[in-house]
Amino acid sequence: MGRDTGREGRALLRFVDPRSLRWKIAAGVAAAACAMAVGIGLLVHQRTEERGLGIGRAAAMRELDLAKADFRGERPTRRDPRERSDYVLGDEVPDPLRDRLDSSTSTVVTWYDTRKPLQGPSMWAAERVDGTVIAVSTSMLGEQLSLEALDRHIRYAAIATLAVVVPLTLLAAELVVRRLRRVAGTARRIRHGDLDARTEGRGHDEISEISSAVDHMADALQERLRSEQRFTADVAHELRTPLTGLVTSASLLPESEATDLVRDRVRVLRGLVDDLLEISRLDAGAERADVQPVPLGELVTESVRRAGLAEHVTVTVVGHPVAETDPRRLDRVVTNLVLNAHRHGGAPVEVTVDGTAIVVRDHGPGFPEDLLRHGPRRFHTAAAERGHGHGLGLTIASGHARVLNAHLTLTNTTPQGATATLTLPRPPSTPPHPTNEEGRHP
Repeated sequence: MGRDTGREGRALLRFVDPRSLRWKIAAGVAAAACAMAVGIGLLVHQRTEERGLGIGRAAAMRELDLAKADFRGERPTRRDPRERSDYVLGDEVPDPLRDRLDSSTSTVVTWYDTRKPLQGPSMWAAERVDGTVIAVSTSMLGEQLSLEALDRHIRYAAIATLAVVVPLTLLAAELVVRRLRRVAGTARRIRHGDLDARTEGRGHDEISEISSAVDHMADALQERLRSEQRFTADVAHELRTPLTGLVTSASLLPESEATDLVRDRVRVLRGLVDDLLEISRLDAGAERADVQPVPLGELVTESVRRAGLAEHVTVTVVGHPVAETDPRRLDRVVTNLVLNAHRHGGAPVEVTVDGTAIVVRDHGPGFPEDLLRHGPRRFHTAAAERGHGHGLGLTIASGHARVLNAHLTLTNTTPQGATATLTLPRPPSTPPHPTNEEGRHP
């Protein structure tokens, strides 16, 4: 239940994360829709305003014709005789309109008056008749209200469109993002060692091409690793026969300082070949753990003693921890971690057993950043055991930890030192052990 709740929480966080591709697509579509709405709104507003001004000018010109007829005493037949056109003469004409008439080469001018916003705008038309300036005005309040209503409805339509487009875009983007997330999940599984992971993408679009590329990359990587594993196993097996003869020959040499040096190098070479064989078996994936109840405190203490480091390593056991694991493989992991800390770290080396966690800490220069970033790699001296050796000790420890279904974590400790933490699977019937502040867990 807790796992499902956590998964749902992570999915919700991904859905509402504004940095996700889903929201970026939605934001882009919303921005495009807003830009289109603004562009269309401005165009419609401008054309409607121009049309209203044209209608206002035409109405003002008609009123001006009627005013001229009234001024001359004429009664147009199309006008009600009881009506009289409202017009102004001489000094009653607004100064801006008079100035426009004086500066214009046309005999008739119009002017859009917005000086009285409370009363609304008006359209003026003026003409000089027999030396007298006659001007009329027509209210443009109706056109202004119509234009404002049009702008308001355009805004409402844009908001309604966004309210529909954005959710639909999120749903459509979710289909794309889900496929990309599946590809990313497959890549992460491959990165963590699951070389059988595949996306199995379908279709002929760009995402399908990415999925196919990831699958082909995994196939090539898997084949390459298998070739390397076969090569390692073949080399180790081929070296065993001449190495056996070399060991026998070294044992027959007369005692001398040179003989001791030869025997020491032969012993190192034999250990290297044994490590290569062990790694080849671990790489093949055929190793299985022989699980049984194991008292961790006793096993760790005995592993340190057999490694010949009982005088150099401090072992602290909290309580009487017991784990269901393979004692032989666990002994191999602990021995390699302690030897690595003793050879390449700094004194004092401390081993703490707390619950199902075994922590090996030294006070040396710490693990290289490349090791912490990529994990143990064989024959990679820059990243493996702190710049020395062949990198096989930590590689073997990591391989046996996977067989034990345990988790091996390598970290650096402040202010100096390195910490290797092996967390074994907790037995189903064992309640969680309380966190120990002195457990040196990073």
